[in-house]
Amino acid sequence: MNYRRQLLGAAALALFASVGAAQTYPDRELSGVIQWGAGGATDVVARSLVPYAEEALGKKIVLQNKAGGVGAIATNFVYQQAADGYTLLIGAENPQLHPVLGISELDYSKFYPVNIIGRGNVLVVTTPNKPWKTFKDLLAEVQANPGKVKQGSTGTGGLPFTVSSMISTVAKFPATAVPFDGDGPGVTALLGGHVDFMFVGAGAAAEHIKAGRLKALGVISSEAYEGIPPITADLPALGKYLPWGPFYGVFVKRDVPDAAKAKLVAAFKTAANNPKFVELMKSRGNVMMNISGAEAETFLKKWQSVTSWTYQEVGVAKKSPADLGIAKP
Repeated sequence: MNYRRQLLGAAALALFASVGAAQTYPDRELSGVIQWGAGGATDVVARSLVPYAEEALGKKIVLQNKAGGVGAIATNFVYQQAADGYTLLIGAENPQLHPVLGISELDYSKFYPVNIIGRGNVLVVTTPNKPWKTFKDLLAEVQANPGKVKQGSTGTGGLPFTVSSMISTVAKFPATAVPFDGDGPGVTALLGGHVDFMFVGAGAAAEHIKAGRLKALGVISSEAYEGIPPITADLPALGKYLPWGPFYGVFVKRDVPDAAKAKLVAAFKTAANNPKFVELMKSRGNVMMNISGAEAETFLKKWQSVTSWTYQEVGVAKKSPADLGIAKP
C-alpha cells in the first residue's frame, strides 16, 4: 500500500513539475542551431528573424552554426538534445531528402515544425542575347536539339538538377547539365556564355535581371512573380508538383511539451510577421509562408514526396521512397 502511495506521489510530483515548467517556460536562454555556415542563405534568414522572436519570448536565443553533412550534422545534434524546448533547429529543406539519398535516417518527421518561415522562388534565366522569350520557347529549342543546349547545374541533388528532373518527368527535356560549385559560379558561367540557361533562386539572379544582364523566362510556380510568368503557363503538367522551392524553418524535437511548443509557435509567428523581416525575405526573392503545426506538416510531406519520387524516377535515389514509407504524389 505504501509502495503504491509512493508511486502515486512521485507521479503527482512529476505532473506538478511538468506543469510548473510549462508555466515558466522559457526561464533561461535558448540555443538555436543553424544547419549551414555563417553568411549563407539559411544563416542570414535565421539571424534576421531570431531577434524578433527573442522580443516575443523575452529570452535570448544563442545562435551557433553547425555546418556539415548537407545539414545532417546540425539535425543529428539537435535530435540528441533533451526534449525540453531549449534547443531549436534552424534549417533548410535538405533533411527531407537525407533518407532517400542515403545520407541519414533523420528527416523532419522526427521534429515538430515551429515555423516554416518561407520558401524561395526559383527562376529559369538566360542571357538577353538568346532568342527565347518564354519557357515554352526554351523547351522547344531543347527538344529540337537534344544534348546541344547547355544548362548550368550545381550537381546531383542541387536545385537546378531537381527542377530539371521534375520537368523531365512530364516532358522531354534533353538539355546537357554542366556542373558548377554553387549558384554563384553557375550564374557567372551563364553571364560569360559558357552555358545557355539555368534554374536558380530568385535572390541569386535578381540584381542581374534588374541590370539587364539576365532575363527570366519563367518562375517555378503556378503564380507570377514580379511580373515573371509562371512555368505552368507553358507546362501545365508541372502544376502537380507545386508549390515547390527551397525553404527555411524552425524545429524542435517532436516530444517537446505542448505548452513549450505553443509559446515557440506564437513567438516565431509574431517574429515572421515583423514588417522589416517580411521586406528582407521579399528582397531576397522569397515567398512568406509563416505556417506551423498541421499546415506545416502537410507542406513538408508533399515537398518530400514530390522530390523523393522525382529522384527515384530519374534514378538517383539510393533508397526507394516506397521502402521509406514516403507516399507517392
